[in-house]
Amino acid sequence: MNPIKFGTDGWRGIIADDFTFDRVALVAPLAAQVLAQTGGNNASSGTVIVGYDRRFLAEDFAQNAAEAVQNAGFDVLLSESYAPTPAFSLAAKQLNALGAIVLTASHNPGSYLGLKVKGGFGGSVSPEVTQQIEAKLENPAALSATPGKLENFNPWPAYCKTLREMVDIEAIKDAIASNKITVFVDVMHGAAAGGLSQILEETVQEINSDRDPLFGGGAPEPLPRYLSKLFRMMRTHQRKSSGLSVGFVFDGDSDRIAAVDSSGNFLSSQILIPILIEHLASRRGFTGEVIKTVSGSDIIPKIAELYGLPLFETPIGYKYIADRMLSTQVLVGGEESGGIGYGTHIPERDALLSALYLLEAAVKSGEDLSEIYSRLQKETEFTSAYDRIDLHLANMEERARLLELLQNQPLTEIAGKTVVECNKVDGYKFRLTDGSWLLIRFSGTEPVLRLYSEAATLKEVMQNLNWAKAWAQN
Repeated sequence: MNPIKFGTDGWRGIIADDFTFDRVALVAPLAAQVLAQTGGNNASSGTVIVGYDRRFLAEDFAQNAAEAVQNAGFDVLLSESYAPTPAFSLAAKQLNALGAIVLTASHNPGSYLGLKVKGGFGGSVSPEVTQQIEAKLENPAALSATPGKLENFNPWPAYCKTLREMVDIEAIKDAIASNKITVFVDVMHGAAAGGLSQILEETVQEINSDRDPLFGGGAPEPLPRYLSKLFRMMRTHQRKSSGLSVGFVFDGDSDRIAAVDSSGNFLSSQILIPILIEHLASRRGFTGEVIKTVSGSDIIPKIAELYGLPLFETPIGYKYIADRMLSTQVLVGGEESGGIGYGTHIPERDALLSALYLLEAAVKSGEDLSEIYSRLQKETEFTSAYDRIDLHLANMEERARLLELLQNQPLTEIAGKTVVECNKVDGYKFRLTDGSWLLIRFSGTEPVLRLYSEAATLKEVMQNLNWAKAWAQN
């Protein structure tokens, strides 16, 4: 059995192998103990939120976790249904709880489940907190002999009300009702099912709404290879309609987003973040710092500069963005994998709020999302392409060998181009003579090599990625 380790956002494992009822019953109360010890102003609360997504046995694991936390002396509010992870983060803050424990494996394939820990401030806890949880696993402290209370609650009403109040909801509803914009949603069988319709109180064309723990044989991750049905629907609609249309894609627990434009083109968060900065700064008049991760597009600092906004760069993982949001006024913070959060909200990525802001941008501007992005490219005089591949290695020993190579034999040339800079904030990000970059980064918990690149053209991106792939395999 693999050890219990918290990665960029929680502990994940294969159901009935690494992820078992006994292990969840061990971890959950220890997480509650650490939340109580590190809870700051909420330390006296004594209440822990427990929620879950739509994965196999997720509600049973949540019940198991809730009872273990209750038996450890804490009061528990257990969700009566699946809901987005950010809904539980919001509940933790609004209800002044110690924090939330969410049973979800986010975008992983269906064989996985996981456990995320959220603080009472409404976001992911810091690495220091998860390290304390791991330390307690080695020497568990004695639990209370007096059980707490366990009650059920519905997280949806407060969550929908909060998001509804953050945008010009009437303008969006009027645009949908008058067919000025058509909204498609792929919820990927996940926890966002029915969410946008509840918030908008309007019908949207939602697909993959049923509960499918196998996720159609794929994974609930907002990537083009899983979105063929959405692409077909939107291209068919475009042939029949001249109005605006937009498609949104939410991952398994609805904290990551991607979009599809009116023509059926995929829009990653590398494109969506600049659109959101422009909308929030220019139309909403918001201000604050723009936070990007080391894998974020080079257009993001250019957009920030365009609107006179400060920029801050973090390692990959939304917990680093959330930590910055706790101490600094932030406009938007986002990562290339689709997690985007806002200083107007909790320090948590929230896909449904991102969809609302993007809808508002399209409705207020009268432009397709791709048109907004193209205009920003012209204004910043910056055009690029981006892609990423995950390379599965034979084992952890192979991972260690490649890491040793990078440490002891630094790369000086990539795909025929000289390396001019190496950023080691998170992995190895090589800046090349033509202005392109390649990021080589290892998964912390499995033998996977993550390769990212941005360049002037997609052809150059693929040259960089294929070179890195060949380097790793040879």
